[in-house]
Amino acid sequence: MIFWAAVFVLAALWPGALSVTRYSIAEEMERGSVVANLAADLGLELGGLAQREVKLDIFTSKKYLDFNKKTGELYIVEKIDRENLCPAKPTSCFLKLDFIIESPLRIFNIELGITDINDNAPHFRRDRVELDVSESATPGERFSLPNAVDPDVGINTIKTYRLSSSEHFTIEIQTGRRDGSKFADLILKKTLDREERAIHNLILTAVDGGTPARSGTASVIVRVLDTNDNAPTFDKSVYDVKIMENSPIGSLVIHLNATDLDEGSNSDITYSYSLYTSEKTQETFNLNPTTGEITVKGMLNYEDFRIYDMEVIATDKGVNSLSGQCTIKILVEDMNDNHPEISIKSFQSPVSESIELDTVIAVVSVGDKDSGDNGVVDLHIPENMPFKLRESSDNYYELVVSEPLDREKVPEYEITFTVTDRGSPHLSDNETMTLELLDVNDNVPQFPQSFYTIRVLENNAPGALLSSLSAFDPDLHENQYLVYFIIEKEIANTSMSMLFSINPENGNLYALKTFDYEIEREFLFHIEARDSGSPPLSSNVSVHIIIVDQNDNAPVIVSPWRAHGSVVEEKIPRSTDKGSLVAKVIALDTDSVHNSRITYQFLQVTDASLFSLDQYNGEIRTMRMFSYKDSRHHRLVVVAKDNGEPALSATVTIKLLTVETDVKAHSDMTEMPLEYDIFSDINLYLVIGLGSVSFLLLITILVTIVLKCQTPKASKAAPPSRNSVISERNSTIADSTLVSNDAYWYSLFLAETRKGKLVVRQPVPKGSRYIVSSIPRGTGLSETSDSAASTLQVGA
Repeated sequence: MIFWAAVFVLAALWPGALSVTRYSIAEEMERGSVVANLAADLGLELGGLAQREVKLDIFTSKKYLDFNKKTGELYIVEKIDRENLCPAKPTSCFLKLDFIIESPLRIFNIELGITDINDNAPHFRRDRVELDVSESATPGERFSLPNAVDPDVGINTIKTYRLSSSEHFTIEIQTGRRDGSKFADLILKKTLDREERAIHNLILTAVDGGTPARSGTASVIVRVLDTNDNAPTFDKSVYDVKIMENSPIGSLVIHLNATDLDEGSNSDITYSYSLYTSEKTQETFNLNPTTGEITVKGMLNYEDFRIYDMEVIATDKGVNSLSGQCTIKILVEDMNDNHPEISIKSFQSPVSESIELDTVIAVVSVGDKDSGDNGVVDLHIPENMPFKLRESSDNYYELVVSEPLDREKVPEYEITFTVTDRGSPHLSDNETMTLELLDVNDNVPQFPQSFYTIRVLENNAPGALLSSLSAFDPDLHENQYLVYFIIEKEIANTSMSMLFSINPENGNLYALKTFDYEIEREFLFHIEARDSGSPPLSSNVSVHIIIVDQNDNAPVIVSPWRAHGSVVEEKIPRSTDKGSLVAKVIALDTDSVHNSRITYQFLQVTDASLFSLDQYNGEIRTMRMFSYKDSRHHRLVVVAKDNGEPALSATVTIKLLTVETDVKAHSDMTEMPLEYDIFSDINLYLVIGLGSVSFLLLITILVTIVLKCQTPKASKAAPPSRNSVISERNSTIADSTLVSNDAYWYSLFLAETRKGKLVVRQPVPKGSRYIVSSIPRGTGLSETSDSAASTLQVGA
């Protein structure tokens, strides 16, 4: 868009005169805006300009304009700011440039007039103006305000000023004589009162005449200066004050606070007595001239002087000082100024905790020098104490025991006797006495548990600490010192003190021997804790020792019978059928159920396709019939492993010889089942072993019957047995004993265990092997002092 103001073209002949072409545009035009068609205005042909050199020379530091040779147009390449181009604010602003054409040379002078637009708002050189105005200033007084400036010219410059609404101030607009600029004066139109409003905040606004109009603001702060126009005042004209007699020196009676609405020195106040205040009053009370505090200066006695009158004046420190006054009436009140007294006439301490009820502990007397209600006193002790006060005579009291005493709960009592009068306010006094209690042996030792179960791993080291069985006695001194004992009981002539030991001082329980789970499984005995009082008190606790099994016994192979070494030789017919029983390996393990589980497997076999081994029952059977290619000799090595960790094992070597049977033998075999012949040849030793076991079992029953019929005689060497060796099911030894070798013992172990009994081997004197005891399973713990096992000893 092209803005044209005027176009003037002056033509002259070259070189006698130069033509001047003038244009006028508004400032801030956008880039690319066309100023004029310079070729058309100068009468130049566009076709001829294309081959000629054209230059545009602008007399400024910036290149605001450029010439288009194709269109002949003069256009804007940078925005033109009139205020920046002509900072002196002249009424006219021109941009001069020369348009030069070569071949032939022609020069055209061009002047571009820049017109103003309203692109600047008025602003004040200071946006905050502070004025000090005395509250005594008269209406109509004028105060200068800073003027605003606007870079624009003409109608776009400042047109008027406005002031925010105020009942005390207004403005008057003035015009400068030289440049015609406008400024404003602040005029007071109503008297100021600093006590009513000390600061006035005004907003001065300058508005220019552009369209749309722009404005700028400044803050005008008017501070009202004080004058001494207010006298000090009290909130009351008369004060009535009550004070107790015997109030200490320096006690505050009243704090006067006069106020002055002025400020600075005009509001600083001093206090003083008037001439009407008596000397007696001024000697008794002190007036602080700065703070206005009235304090006690002399002794107050209700009986001597009851009412004090005084007059106080408050004066400010203004040039023309002003003052105010008030009257104060002080009433002295009577008070309870004598404390009650308490005296301990007798006090017994310490006393035994077993003292009887209603026993007198102390005698106390009380009194008060005051009269009336101020002389009546009450005596009391803290609540929740096992004592009570009993009045014996006038103002005499006895402290007696009202509840049983227990030193273990409360070792001593802090008894505070408090006496209080009935005056107002109450006065009191107290006396504290300490009552100590002497201990008596009235508490038995106490174990934390009534029953202890202690698990001990077999093969323990002798002297190993099993547990600490410490008891507690809340008594003191020798009544608290505890000694620990093992209550002696015997079983099979063995005392518990030979198996276990307890530290008499701290209750630590130790094992004196190495235990074997396969021989002894459990022990039940009692521990006693006894104090050192007189008479001594004691308590006991049951101790259950459980021996925990370890896998310390390897399996023992009891079948097939091995008369010489560990090699067994067997003969079987070569005509044996598939699946026939060749041999049965039986191994026993005396460890616990978990550790004694036996599994079988081949360690070595001549022909793995010929024999099979059941891993659970140890049966060796043929997997097929023998052929002529099979060897006559077969060597089988069987290993029996238990279930312990680590596992233990035993091996047996079986040498099998296959034999040919003759015709007679064959005919006999046809008449008798093959299994019978195999049974007779292979399991001969098993039959002998079972027969031996049955024979020994019969002997055991007979011996047991004989022992049962005999009357037991009391032993003089040892007291009745009080210790028990018990099984996992809490049974006692009350059956028969017999002598056995290893094979028979293991067979007996199986037989008796299946019948619900536990078999225990016990050591016997030199010359015999060992004793086997069968123990019936019981349902509860019982002592064996009345049913000791009989013993059968046989030499090796």
